[in-house]
Amino acid sequence: MRSAPFRLRHLAPLRGRRNGDDGGGRDGLRIASVEASTPQIDALAALLVDVVAAGGSVGFMHPLHADAARTFWRDALHAAAAGRRIVLGAWDSDVLVGTVTLLLDCPPNQPHRAEIGKMMTRPSHRGRGIATILLREAERLAVQHARSLLVLDTAADEGAAGLYETLGFTLAGTIPDYALKPHGGLTGTMIYWKRIGHGAAS
Repeated sequence: MRSAPFRLRHLAPLRGRRNGDDGGGRDGLRIASVEASTPQIDALAALLVDVVAAGGSVGFMHPLHADAARTFWRDALHAAAAGRRIVLGAWDSDVLVGTVTLLLDCPPNQPHRAEIGKMMTRPSHRGRGIATILLREAERLAVQHARSLLVLDTAADEGAAGLYETLGFTLAGTIPDYALKPHGGLTGTMIYWKRIGHGAAS
């Protein structure tokens, strides 16, 4: 079956940090929702493989085969096309340097919340504020979809707890020995939440 034509749904203009000293940084980033195409699935898969190889705890073990990564993203984008999630990408010129997923398909008794998943930045582009830009856009879209609560989790070892706390997320607790790290060994998972939109005033 042929993939659907790739389209970029352009969102609110967002600017990244200038970083001319590291890998040819640009004045800004292009943030858009990814819908479908073989080249973009390949780009997402390559990003996922790189992040896992660098130790990122995003649900996969190292070494991650590119075919498995492509299958994951193909299924994720199918769910996005059905309105169950939004997959955002961050492009520096034509290079995909980051992604985050806003999960909207919650149980019937939880229509007010959404989840943040698969927050990833290319290892060569970390420290430039890309994750912050992606997360803020995901939050904006969650509010647009009438959500008032965001939840997410991150690894206790080498996760992104500091980033999430800076952006206003509150730690609910830590589950010890929740998952294996990509290169082996157990790590806990930290659960975070944040009220957004109308919920922020509660």
